Amino acid sequence: MDLGGTNFRVLLVRVSSNGKQKVEMENQIYAIPENIMRGSGTELFDHIAECLANFLEKLGIKDKKLPLGFTFSFPCQQTKLDESFLVSWTKGSKASGVEGRDVVGLLRKAIKKRGDFDIDIVAVINDTVGTMMTCGYDDHHCEIGLIVGTGTNACYMEEMRHLELVDGDEGRMCVNMEWGAFGDDGALDDIRTEFDREIDAGSLNPGKQLFEKMISGMYLGELVRLILVKMAKDGLLFQGHTTPDLLTTGHFQTSFVSAMENKKSTFETILGLGLDPSPEDCVATQRVCQIVSTRAAHLCAATLAAVLRQIRDNKAAERLFARRLNKMVRLLVPDCDVRFLRSEDGSGKGAAMVTAVAHRLAKQHAERQRILNTLRLSRDQLLEVKKRMEEEMNRGLAKKTHATATVKMLPTFVRSTPDGTERGDFLALDLGGTNFRVLLVRVRSGKRRSVEMHNKIYTIPQDITQGTGEELFDHIVHCIADFLEYMGMKGASLPLGFTFSFPCHQTRLDQGILIKWTKGFKASGCEGEDVAALLKDAIHRSEEFDLDVVAVVNDTVGTMMTCGYEDPQCEVGLIVGTGTNTCYMEEMSNVELVDGDEGRMCVNMEWGAFGDRGELDDLCTEFDRAVDDQSTYPGKQRYEKMISGMYLGEIVRNVLLDFTAKGLLFRGKLSERLKTRGIFETKFLSQIESDRLALRQVRSILQHLGLTSSTCDDSILVKEVCSVVSKRAAQLCGAGLSAVVDKIRLNRGLEKLSITVGVDGTLYKLHPHFATIMRETLRDLTPNCEVTLIQSEDGSGKGAALITAVACRLRDAGK
Repeated sequence: MDLGGTNFRVLLVRVSSNGKQKVEMENQIYAIPENIMRGSGTELFDHIAECLANFLEKLGIKDKKLPLGFTFSFPCQQTKLDESFLVSWTKGSKASGVEGRDVVGLLRKAIKKRGDFDIDIVAVINDTVGTMMTCGYDDHHCEIGLIVGTGTNACYMEEMRHLELVDGDEGRMCVNMEWGAFGDDGALDDIRTEFDREIDAGSLNPGKQLFEKMISGMYLGELVRLILVKMAKDGLLFQGHTTPDLLTTGHFQTSFVSAMENKKSTFETILGLGLDPSPEDCVATQRVCQIVSTRAAHLCAATLAAVLRQIRDNKAAERLFARRLNKMVRLLVPDCDVRFLRSEDGSGKGAAMVTAVAHRLAKQHAERQRILNTLRLSRDQLLEVKKRMEEEMNRGLAKKTHATATVKMLPTFVRSTPDGTERGDFLALDLGGTNFRVLLVRVRSGKRRSVEMHNKIYTIPQDITQGTGEELFDHIVHCIADFLEYMGMKGASLPLGFTFSFPCHQTRLDQGILIKWTKGFKASGCEGEDVAALLKDAIHRSEEFDLDVVAVVNDTVGTMMTCGYEDPQCEVGLIVGTGTNTCYMEEMSNVELVDGDEGRMCVNMEWGAFGDRGELDDLCTEFDRAVDDQSTYPGKQRYEKMISGMYLGEIVRNVLLDFTAKGLLFRGKLSERLKTRGIFETKFLSQIESDRLALRQVRSILQHLGLTSSTCDDSILVKEVCSVVSKRAAQLCGAGLSAVVDKIRLNRGLEKLSITVGVDGTLYKLHPHFATIMRETLRDLTPNCEVTLIQSEDGSGKGAALITAVACRLRDAGK
C-alpha cells in the first residue's frame, strides 16, 4: 500500500525467483477526499481500511492473510521496521490525532474494527526507501532513493557506525533524510528570496519544510505566480494590470510551468487568468517559469551531490581499515614520527587511572544534577502553582482587590461567539511583536459558510518600537495602505478588527487603554492612551483611506474566536509564543468591574504578570533572577519569563555560563559569544531537543556559538539543560491552565467538564515536546476536566475579523 498524498494505491505484487527474477503486479488507485485528509485520523484510517477491503474483495483474496508493506510518505520516527511515529504532516495533509502516533497501530486498529479481513503488516517505509528498493531489485548499485513530486525527499545507505541514534556499528542501514526540512534552522536564509518567504508565511506550516518549498511541485506554480504579481505591479508585465485570478493563491498551477517551458499554451494559460498578454509578456512568463524550475533542479542536484560525497567517503574509509597498522599510520601522517611503546605496568595502573577519572566525573555529574534539580518541579509544587493562580484570578475579578492583583482579569466586552449568519469583508490588524500582519477576511454565511483570507506580513524596525507612538502608528498605517494597494482596494473603507497583544484596559469593545508595553516595546506616548484612537489619528494624518475600527482585541481572544468558529466548545484561548497569555469565558456575575450579572464575558487574564507580587519566589532560581535583572522590565511578567519563547533560551544560556564557570562544561573554557545576552535563541531549544537531531548536529549549533572545541559529552549535557528548562515551562503553563478550566467547571457547578482550548504561538507549535508535556500536566492536575487542545492555524487575525463580524451583526440588529 502506497500513501503519500490525496491519492493512494493498493497493489498485489507477486515475486518469483525460479531461475530468473520475475515481478507481476496488479493495482488500484483510490482517492482520499479533502475533508478526510483534513478531518480526524480515525476517519482517514477507516477510509484506508475500507479501500483495502474493496481491493481484496475485487481480487477474491479477502480470506487470505497476506504480508503487507506500507509506504507512508511523511516524516516518521521509526523504532523498528513495523513501527513508525508520524513526526509532522506535510504536503497539505492535516488529519488530526495522528502526529506523534504509530501509523501502523492506527491502521491495525481500523482493520480490527472492521473484522472482515486480516493482514500481517510487516514493514512501514518512506516512499524514497520504496523507490530505492524498487530500482535496487533490478540494479544492485542502486543505493539512493530520490522523490521530486508534490514534495521532495531522499534516502541512502549509511554506515551503521555513523548512526548514533541506533545501537550497533556493523553493516549499513537505509536513512530517510527528510531533506525537505533542510533550511528550517536558517541554513538557506542567504539564498531564499522575498517570494520564498511569502510562500512560507502563507503556508499551513510556516518556518517548516523550507527546502521543499523551493523545489517541489506543490509550490513552484505559486512561486511563479508571486513573481508575476510583483512584476505586474512594478509595470514590467501585462501593462501593469493584475486580476483577481492572478492574485488568488494556488491559481497558477505547477503543471502550467511545465507546459510553458515546453512552449505550449502559454498565451491560453495567461488568458485564463483574465489577462491580455502581449508576445513579450508570454516570453517573459516562460522565462520566469524556466528560472524557477532551473533553480529547483540545481538545488536538488547540489544536495544530491552531498549525499554522493558521503557515500564515496564511507567507501574510501572501508578500504583503509583493512591495511596493516604501521603502513596505515605512515600513510595518514607522513609528517609524524610514531613510536610504539609496550606497556610494562600492565592494566592495573590503567584501571586505577580509569577509576580516578570515573570518580571525578561522578562528582561533576552529581553537582550538575544538584543545579538542574532547582529547575525540576514536583507534582506538589505544580498543585501549589494552580492554587495560587486560582487565588490571583479571584483577586483580579473582584473590584476591591483588582488594583493590587497581578493577574488583572481584564473585561474584553466580547460576549458572543459567531452564530453562522455573519457575512461581509473585514480588515484585521494583528500586532503582537516585531512582525505584524494585515489581513483581508471574507466571511460568507449560509450552507457554504466559509472564511477566506488574504494577508501580508510586515516588520517593525527596532528604532520604531523604541521611538514615539506617533512614528509607530504612522508606520502601521503606511503598511495598511500598502496592503490595500496590494489587494487592489486602494481607498476602500472597511470595518477593522485590531488584535493588540499587549495589556489593555477596556471599557467597551472598540477601545483599549494600553496599561504597559511588554515584549521589548517602548514606544513613548502610548501607555495610558486608547490604541484605537492612536490608530484612527494616524489614519486621518495619512489622508489615504478611512476605516471603521469596530473592535480592539487581545491575541488570546482572537485565538479563542478563530478556534470557536470551528468548535463551539472552545471557550479558552491560550498563547505560548514570544510571550504567554490566556483568556476564557467567565460568568458575568463574577466580573465585578462591569455592571450586569447575566450571561458571560470573555476575560483577558494577562497571566504573564502572575508572580509579580512574589507568588513564584520559592520556585524562581538564580537563573530566573539573572534573566529578570537583565530584562527591559525587571520585576515584571515573572510567570511569562519562566515560560515563553522570549526568555527560555536566555535561561539556558545562564545555566551553561554557570556550569562552565564551575568547570562542569566545555572544559571550563567560556566563549565570548556565549557571554552575549540573547545569543542562545529559543529556536535552538526546539532544534536541540528534536528527536531526529544527531549529537553532531547539536555540536554544530554549539560551534555556531563559538564553542568550537565542544565534545559529544558537552552536547549531551546541553541537550539535558534544554530539556529541563523547556519541561518546567510546559509544566508551569499546564498548571496555570488547569486553574482556568477547573474554575470554569466550578463556576458551572459541574462534576465533569468537557471543554476546548484554542492554542497559538511558535513555542507551542514548533517545540517538539512542549505541547505533550503541557497536556500531560493538565490531565494530571484536572482529572475532572476533559480538555481538548486545538491549534489555531490562522492566528489571531482571523479571530479579530470574526469578533468584528459579530459586532457588526449585533450593531445592525440593534439598528
